[in-house]
Amino acid sequence: MPESAPQRVIAVSNFLYTLGSGLYLTAGVLYFTEAVGLPVGRVGLGLGIAGLVSLVVGIGVGHLADRVGARGVYAGTLVVRGLAAAAFTLVDGFWSFVLVVCVATGAQAAGLAARSPLIRRFGGERPQEFRAYLRAVTNVGISLGALLAGWIVAVGTTSAYQVLVLGLAVANLLAAAPLALLPSVKPQAAAAGPRWGALRDRPYLALTALDGVMAVQFKVLTVALPLWLVAATSAPHWLIAGTMITNTVIVVGLQVRASRGIDSPGAGGGAYRRAGVTFLVSCVLISLAAGVPAWGAVALLIGGVFVHTLGELWHSAAGFEVSFALAPEHATGQYLGVFGLGAGLAEAFGPSLLISLCITWGRPGWYVVGALFALTGLLAPAAVRWARRGQGGGGSVKAEPVVA
Repeated sequence: MPESAPQRVIAVSNFLYTLGSGLYLTAGVLYFTEAVGLPVGRVGLGLGIAGLVSLVVGIGVGHLADRVGARGVYAGTLVVRGLAAAAFTLVDGFWSFVLVVCVATGAQAAGLAARSPLIRRFGGERPQEFRAYLRAVTNVGISLGALLAGWIVAVGTTSAYQVLVLGLAVANLLAAAPLALLPSVKPQAAAAGPRWGALRDRPYLALTALDGVMAVQFKVLTVALPLWLVAATSAPHWLIAGTMITNTVIVVGLQVRASRGIDSPGAGGGAYRRAGVTFLVSCVLISLAAGVPAWGAVALLIGGVFVHTLGELWHSAAGFEVSFALAPEHATGQYLGVFGLGAGLAEAFGPSLLISLCITWGRPGWYVVGALFALTGLLAPAAVRWARRGQGGGGSVKAEPVVA
């Protein structure tokens, strides 16, 4: 646990929140298809609508956190998501499903933006490193939530699935409670200039776009690799779980360490470049698992996952660094809300892109995806230099917040 009391509070809140997220990520879709009885296609459409809604909500709520205080706004997003999750039990058709899932997904995106000023305020000298610590905690919470969800899916009854969504609701409500222990941080006065400065900051928007393209990598291990393993390789199907465990253990153990050396926007640009090349190598290894004996497929897939996870560590650390360091402190929530647009678009469109290229096209598609990651990484340092020139070559302007 961190030495700082506010950091411990945020970490505990984050753990409870991600415990619920692990439940939902693992079996949330099954609740709507198996317990509610919605067709799979309709569920996918509803989730897509919710994803688009969340893109807008994150920016607005991040700006609100800057203006009225992040602690209360962040706690509010957790309460709203918890209540929306509880309302999942009332869903009886497509439109009621769309309504509650839009509220829940919007609250999730809003919470990530609203939490950013808290991380900057209480994260110590390098809030980026504390953000890396929280990512390690996130992986632990999601893994434990996934284990609980696996048991619920094994039971498979409507009552069991209702326990799942109520668990998601309770986890979010409990996550809001520790935030009352945080000192209140008064919002800073808005700086002179346009109200929505993040949407006018072209270098920052360019970095957001590049990070969004690279964020498609998060779907490689959860979407493309499992489908590829089953459809194109002779590897045993239980290896899907093995690849996820390998990825999770490495992230939990090494994310903080990987972030320590990435302590400036320039270092962040270099980390993007390394990550892109690493993703290219991992895509090649995974593609070569097709058409070889089972033992060779296992070795190539595990090797590909290991290499991919190294790239994931660098990509995440680079995103933490540039998103915070290049955002003015008085508008942290707004800027981080904008930066989340890239990941949101990757979440919405990444699975279909990977399926079209890697699964439908096959091995050449893996090479195209890897090359896309590598090209994105090569462009990132130039985008960082552009953004730093806009700041006069330095980091973001620092101003001490007032603690009530």
